[in-house]
Amino acid sequence: MTNQQQQVRSGDLLHLTRAASPQFARPIIVRVIRALTDRHTYDGWLWIDAYQLGPHGDAIARRELYLMPSGAQRLTSPPSRPTARRGVRRGPVRVG
Repeated sequence: MTNQQQQVRSGDLLHLTRAASPQFARPIIVRVIRALTDRHTYDGWLWIDAYQLGPHGDAIARRELYLMPSGAQRLTSPPSRPTARRGVRRGPVRVG
């Protein structure tokens, strides 16, 4: 990733795996609230405040995460929600 691509901004949707940090042995998807730029970090690393998203794209936890932006994968849209099932219309039943 180039320097411009490494910038993490509010609203970014990121897929975090071990490439972003060893803590993500189990990958997660987050929506960035803000980059915490006032914290001192190693070169190429960043603290972010983010919402962890569940399988339907809903926020399930607010987290502060330490990661390497160059290892994060940017997503263009959150996980899709399953379509709502509509009930079957049933008419009157004739007996006999």
